[in-house]
Amino acid sequence: MNFYTGKLLVAAMVASTLVMGGCAVTRDQSTVGQYVDDSAITTQVKARFAESPEVSAMAISVETLNGVVQLSGFAKNASERSAAESIARNVKHVRSVKNDIVIRP
Repeated sequence: MNFYTGKLLVAAMVASTLVMGGCAVTRDQSTVGQYVDDSAITTQVKARFAESPEVSAMAISVETLNGVVQLSGFAKNASERSAAESIARNVKHVRSVKNDIVIRP
């Protein structure tokens, strides 16, 4: 992924988060504020994936609920899987990370 593609991906993720800001609170979330926080965490994790040369942002999905980030999708190797988890753990307000990324040979 080149520099401009990465920046375009980040811009698209931020725009989609802003558009989705009016969505209803999902089950098991107590407040709209928590939903917005979770959306911000998801966006930050995806943006850091897009900036990272180690992680394929297009192959890994990110979902956040109450500060718990769930990663899913496919990695090329254990190093990419580990890097994705590390990136997610280092985003502010992340309480924990559930890494369901599968290594695709």
